[in-house]
Amino acid sequence: MTFIRFILSILIVVSSVAVAQARTAYVDDQLYLPVRSGPGTQYRIIENALPSGTPLEVLDTSNENFTKVRTPKGNEGWVSKQYLSDSPIARDLLERATRQLEAARSELNEAREQLSTVTAERDELRSAESSLSNRSEELQEELRRVKEVSSDSLNIQRRNRELREENQKLRNDLEVLTAENERLEASKESDFMLLGAALVLGGVLLALIIPMLKPTRKTDNWA
Repeated sequence: MTFIRFILSILIVVSSVAVAQARTAYVDDQLYLPVRSGPGTQYRIIENALPSGTPLEVLDTSNENFTKVRTPKGNEGWVSKQYLSDSPIARDLLERATRQLEAARSELNEAREQLSTVTAERDELRSAESSLSNRSEELQEELRRVKEVSSDSLNIQRRNRELREENQKLRNDLEVLTAENERLEASKESDFMLLGAALVLGGVLLALIIPMLKPTRKTDNWA
C-alpha cells in the first residue's frame, strides 16, 4: 500500500505541475478594507469590505498606523494607513484610461461621420455651384437675346410711329388736296355756268342788235 500511495503522490504532483505550467495567473490588486471604530484591529468593524479604489475623506492622520476617514456612506472610522494611497489604483487608472480611449474613439468616429457629412455637403455645394454657374450663363445668354429682341422691338415701335405720322401727314395732305379739288370743281362749274349765261346773253344781244343793223327801206309815197 505504501508503494501505491507513493506512486499516487508522484502522479498528483506531476499533474499539479503540469496544470500549473498550463495555467496563466495574474496578480489581483483587488482589496476589501474594513473600517473600524478605533485606530486598531481590536476595535469593532463599523463598515466592512470597502473595495479598492473607494474615495475616502481624510479626517485625522495623527495615528501612526491608522487614519480616520469618512466613507461615501457617511460613516466615520479608522482604516489601516498602509492600504491608503494618494492616487487612484492601477485598475481605476486603467478603467479611466479605457473610458477616455472609448470616448476618444467615439469622438473620432463622430469626427469621421462629420467629415463624411461635410465632404458630402461640400460635393453637393460644388454641384449646386456648377449648376448655378451654368444657369447663370444661360440666363445671361437669354438676357442678351431679350435685349436684342427689345432693341428690335423698340426700333419697330419707333418705325411704326414714324409710319403712322407719315400716314397721318399723307391723310392730311389728301384731305387738303380733296378739298382743293372740290373747290376747283365747284369753281369750274361756276365758270361754265357764267360762260353759258354770257353766251346766252350775247345771243340775245346779237338777236336784238342784228335787226337794228339792217338798212330800212323807205316808202316812196310821192312817186
